[in-house]
Amino acid sequence: MARRLRPVDLDFVGTAPVRLVFAREVSASPEQVFRALAEDVPGWTQWFSAVTLARATDGGAGREIRLGGGIRFEETVLAAKAPEVYAYRVDATNAPGVRALVEEWRLTPLGTGTRMRWTFAADGTAPLRLVLGLARPGLGRAFRDAVTSLDRRLARR
Repeated sequence: MARRLRPVDLDFVGTAPVRLVFAREVSASPEQVFRALAEDVPGWTQWFSAVTLARATDGGAGREIRLGGGIRFEETVLAAKAPEVYAYRVDATNAPGVRALVEEWRLTPLGTGTRMRWTFAADGTAPLRLVLGLARPGLGRAFRDAVTSLDRRLARR
């Protein structure tokens, strides 16, 4: 059963008890990357292997996300400022131990490409905080693989 999480705003990205930050450069432009993140929500299943379902809700103001293993998220988009930042807050999830969660994607021009920075900001029970710390390498690998896959996908367009 999905539980409601504490509503937090975008400032939570800088104050969360757990902040996992990953960055990678891609050859696609910030505009291309932003469109893939914010405007082609269903396309996430094509480049982020953990995502099994992604759809916009509330006319694009929200998202429904499902991950492998049955984890579900109902989200609110907190920022969609093209082509610089896309961020969302998890409002409800069936993931245990989570109290608040925001993910932020920052895009910075880098020559003709983009530097993508993903911040995973969370609060939760002590066991969840421990697990997230241990999961950092796996989340980093998932981020790198997803961003590499996204860059290849955008290069084909």
